[in-house]
Amino acid sequence: MPSAFQFQCLFVLIFLAASKGETRYLEVRDAGEDEPFLLLSEDLKRELSAGQIYRRSLRCIDMLSIEGQFTFTADQRQLHCATFFIGEPEELITIEYNFVNIDCQGGDFLKVFDGWILKGEKFPSSLDHPLTTSQRYVDFCESGNIQRSIRSSQNVAMIFFRIHQPGNGFTVTIKKTTNLFPCNVISQTPSGRFTMVIPHQHRNCSFSIIYPVVIKISDLILGHLNGLFLKKPSAGCAGVGDFVELLGGAGLDPSKMFPLADLCHSFHGSAQMKIGCDNTVLRMVSSGKHINRVTFEYHQLDLQETERRKENSIEEFCFPSI
Repeated sequence: MPSAFQFQCLFVLIFLAASKGETRYLEVRDAGEDEPFLLLSEDLKRELSAGQIYRRSLRCIDMLSIEGQFTFTADQRQLHCATFFIGEPEELITIEYNFVNIDCQGGDFLKVFDGWILKGEKFPSSLDHPLTTSQRYVDFCESGNIQRSIRSSQNVAMIFFRIHQPGNGFTVTIKKTTNLFPCNVISQTPSGRFTMVIPHQHRNCSFSIIYPVVIKISDLILGHLNGLFLKKPSAGCAGVGDFVELLGGAGLDPSKMFPLADLCHSFHGSAQMKIGCDNTVLRMVSSGKHINRVTFEYHQLDLQETERRKENSIEEFCFPSI
């Protein structure tokens, strides 16, 4: 059964985006399944390939995974609204204000957040983001014309807004640019393959998959040799500057998730793990002294796989939450 966290994702990313008239643009699976993300239809991709600009209205709670121009017009007082933006792993998101008609003095606001925040939990976590939490918010009522274009640091961003007066609203244009070295990523799909590279940078990068998954690391290059450890109070990669860790939990923030395993050495081969948590994160910690790289693939864990325990896997966690 879906957890409370997965229901939150379903609500944010499916239910309100699958209302009548939108199914031509979005391929949405049964909301009763554990499928919290939207997949763009191939028909829409072909339609937009000719240079057309996609336009539609925004809902109070909405999700967008495509470029275009989007308008929100309040039909009543809207006090708790948010739009979540997501791109491909190698994309950054730019939000441009085209038109804003809100009453800042009357309590309205329009804020961009660099990342996602849900129930007080942030992605990327404060430990993994180059900006402080306060710097990740850009308030239109404070910046006005000074900053009418904001670019994200990863493939997700969002806006919060509050509008008291019916008829007021705003229009934004969403654009995407290529990120040569993707760092923090939320996956749009329950399966895929990804290579994360950190080239001589002192930073931490997290790849988040909001599904129970089987994850297989096939290639890991770090700047040193050490060992492979399951997380224990007295073991792990403590004191090692470059390593990869696997995390699992029921929320969005990797810093609040349970550490499951550390990988402290380079290898070519296969290290597989079944993680039955609502959210799975692969996190690379880099000292900046080396070029670190990890290649991994993942697919959604099904009930049959939970029965085949300890079968070519390091360990298994979180299965009671499935």
